[in-house]
Amino acid sequence: MAVAPLRQGLPIDEPRERPPSPREAARWITTHPHRRSPHINDRLPRLLGHCPELTTAHDLVRRFAAMLDNRDATSLPEWLDDLANTGLASLTGLARALREDRDAVGKGITTPYNSGVNEGRITDIKLQKCITAGRAGVRLLRHRVALIAHPRRRHADQSSMRPR
Repeated sequence: MAVAPLRQGLPIDEPRERPPSPREAARWITTHPHRRSPHINDRLPRLLGHCPELTTAHDLVRRFAAMLDNRDATSLPEWLDDLANTGLASLTGLARALREDRDAVGKGITTPYNSGVNEGRITDIKLQKCITAGRAGVRLLRHRVALIAHPRRRHADQSSMRPR
């Protein structure tokens, strides 16, 4: 039955694209447009056209990303109002949580410093503890984390010397 249309010369249906998973859609929305593949840049507008809530979330994410890129928190109160007025419970809750600590959020947007390096090191240590399943002592953990950190430090030193 599957081959019969081919034998008769009938047109075959075009295969449909698989809809993105929620995780894929979130990654598409949060990734900077210049860093997305052309395939995703073609599919994202079609996805947003089917779901107005995703369009709202996409616009809010892009506006917040612009604040981070420019290190300018002057539009944060307006952005928080728009976030709270979306009518989506999860975004309204996020707006409420961010308003409670608005000063810290503003400082986080405007300051060039972050804790990314420390978080990366903590992740390395947790990964090593999981890999060794608690069998490694402090000396072995220290040695393994140092081996991981050394290439990263060298890479960070080289990238900080590059002209921008």
